[in-house]
Amino acid sequence: MMDDLKPLIGIAATRPLTRAEAEAAFNLLFEGQATPAQTGGFLMALRTRGETVDEYAAAAAVMRAKCVKVRAPEGAMDIVGTGGDGKGTL
Repeated sequence: MMDDLKPLIGIAATRPLTRAEAEAAFNLLFEGQATPAQTGGFLMALRTRGETVDEYAAAAAVMRAKCVKVRAPEGAMDIVGTGGDGKGTL
């Protein structure tokens, strides 16, 4: 895995990232190893060029690998919102 986001920003600005490149980039982002400027530059490069299915899939795979696993009974369902409705609730 790469330990610097800068080369991946340059690549992302010129061509779609491979799945491995995108996973490396999102690992760096989610591990807090990128500066805010690098994070913004990377995301802007993706958005300007247009994200690909492989880049979305890589981001989702990295997030799923890093998420907190919740033990719940079979058939359990989350019915709680995220607070995104603007009501000030969570």
